[in-house]
Amino acid sequence: MSILSDRWIREQAIHHGMIEPFVESQRREGCISYGLSSYGYDARVADEFKIFTNVDSAVVDPKNFDANSFVDRKTDVCVIPPNSFALARTVEYFRVPRDVLVICLGKSTYARCGIIVNVTPLEPEWEGHVTLEFSNTTPLPAKIYANEGACQFLFLKGDQPCETSYADRAGKYMGQRGVTLPRL
Repeated sequence: MSILSDRWIREQAIHHGMIEPFVESQRREGCISYGLSSYGYDARVADEFKIFTNVDSAVVDPKNFDANSFVDRKTDVCVIPPNSFALARTVEYFRVPRDVLVICLGKSTYARCGIIVNVTPLEPEWEGHVTLEFSNTTPLPAKIYANEGACQFLFLKGDQPCETSYADRAGKYMGQRGVTLPRL
């Protein structure tokens, strides 16, 4: 398995629609950087947020998640309460090739402020907007900036195409648009 370069990412994005919209070079002026990097792609967070709240003293249950545990906001700057989290999505829509696995890491700018970005791997032939989870590990409110960089995606090519892809399994998060809550 090898990591794929900017040349490969650009080719797949432009000619095969792997990333839409696609930003061909790093944008950094006055913002948290995003766009194509040497061996990855820094995706942006959209302006749609679901901020966790526990006003109803609900129990967090991944098998039966209560959508009322979130407050929806469409904003340029999302403020996450102390020791809480928010869900968001990427601006970019991804289409993963059959012989590729995509790993995501949070931007160091956020990590250095105690904000952790979590995303599970994008499996072969998965497509959709990526749901992002921002955890504020600090005892203070934390800001997330819409339409700026949030995380970096790394593309790993397998030695051969997988036997069964996410599309073959008809995965439950296939083709998701917008911020997607847990499904069983």
